[in-house]
Amino acid sequence: MPIRSPAVSDPLPLDDQLCFSLYAATIAINRAYKPVLDRLGITYPQFLVLQTLNEAEDGCSIGAIADRLALEPSTITPLAKRLEAAGLVTRVRNPADERQVRVRLTDAGKARWAETGCLGPLIVERSGMTPDRLAALNTEVAALRRALADSRPAPS
Repeated sequence: MPIRSPAVSDPLPLDDQLCFSLYAATIAINRAYKPVLDRLGITYPQFLVLQTLNEAEDGCSIGAIADRLALEPSTITPLAKRLEAAGLVTRVRNPADERQVRVRLTDAGKARWAETGCLGPLIVERSGMTPDRLAALNTEVAALRRALADSRPAPS
């Protein structure tokens, strides 16, 4: 007898819900990264800002960092301020547009980034998955993220 898939309205058990699996995997990844990031004195969101700035040759505006990380600028501003207080970035207002703040890595920020580098090998080791399998999984999740972002209803 063939297995019947549940009707769209039937609630799935929690472990069968993609959103929960992604959420729980994110928590597990953050827990794996935490000892390394704690040793370096940065949080995971700060790590993401450092990575974004490392990828940019001449820094980024707060808005560009927010866009890259799919966050609001109001979330990035306090992160950038804390990174500046730690001496890892500089924040400079654009003289042509005072509303725009450009963020750049300092030499200390570049050194801190070099210490973190890519945390990917840690996930390869902890997961027991091959780098190719993790890359394929990342490609699928990124495609899902793009599809969901592209299908957002227009603001009313």
